[in-house]
Amino acid sequence: MVSPSLIRVEADEVTYNLHIMVRFELELELIEGTLAAKDLPEAWNAKYQDYLGIIPPDNTRGCLQDIHWSAGSFGYFPTYSLGNLMSVQMFNAAKAAQPDIEDDIRHLRFDRLLAWLRDNVHAHGSKYPPQVLLERATGERLDAAPYVGYLNQKYADLYGFTPNT
Repeated sequence: MVSPSLIRVEADEVTYNLHIMVRFELELELIEGTLAAKDLPEAWNAKYQDYLGIIPPDNTRGCLQDIHWSAGSFGYFPTYSLGNLMSVQMFNAAKAAQPDIEDDIRHLRFDRLLAWLRDNVHAHGSKYPPQVLLERATGERLDAAPYVGYLNQKYADLYGFTPNT
């Protein structure tokens, strides 16, 4: 079910990336010096209101909910969204190469998907930067359209409406 939530790791896949946007934008402001750390809770709440339509009742469920910043992990959050985008492109390429993969998954068989991943992704380790690896595996540059299409189709099927394409 799609529903805004306070906690990123509990978010549905439609609103999850909005959590990432909040963090990235605030992180950028902190690094650029346009946002003081003392003003972070208020800025966080304003972004949550703008993007998710909710306001955290306290900082524990607001700007302090993740360990990333306290651990010094700045610049990390966007990788979650990049992984979401890349995963759909890779899955689409795997399905194009092995059209029975979705049927396999329905029957809890993952050997063809795993073989495709091993050949096209895992075998290369960190030999290539992510963008190059994605292009080698899929023949495409990073593109949000496949992810948006995936979400549109999935939630159209779940909620019984015609997706916007």
